[in-house]
Amino acid sequence: MSAALTIGQSAQTQRRFTPADAAELHALAGAPPETDHVPEPLINGLFSYLLGVELPGQGTNYLKQETRFLADAPFGDPLIARVEITRLRPDKQLVDLATTCTTSGGVKIADGRALVLAKDVAGAFNTPV
Repeated sequence: MSAALTIGQSAQTQRRFTPADAAELHALAGAPPETDHVPEPLINGLFSYLLGVELPGQGTNYLKQETRFLADAPFGDPLIARVEITRLRPDKQLVDLATTCTTSGGVKIADGRALVLAKDVAGAFNTPV
């Protein structure tokens, strides 16, 4: 990341999940498959991707994630996950972010917050890494 982080800065990604994606997850976890909607861990994985790759980006250390699941996510519908910086604590190199996931039709599937340590993200706080 080349620019310093700012409050209100956001990133989003979009993904369609299939029943095969859910079957793979459940095979890895050794859990019985859910066949009627996208499993919650796959949705949280979208937030993990955004935090580790997009905002703050590579070098982010995930400290805390709180997610409220509000509706089942249907298979095949594009899900839009978004993270937005709500608070910066440069003295501790901490970043608070709001997290949301909606369907392409605007139905809110999940919301919550994340707390990350961005001390190893180049340029995050305009300090050398």
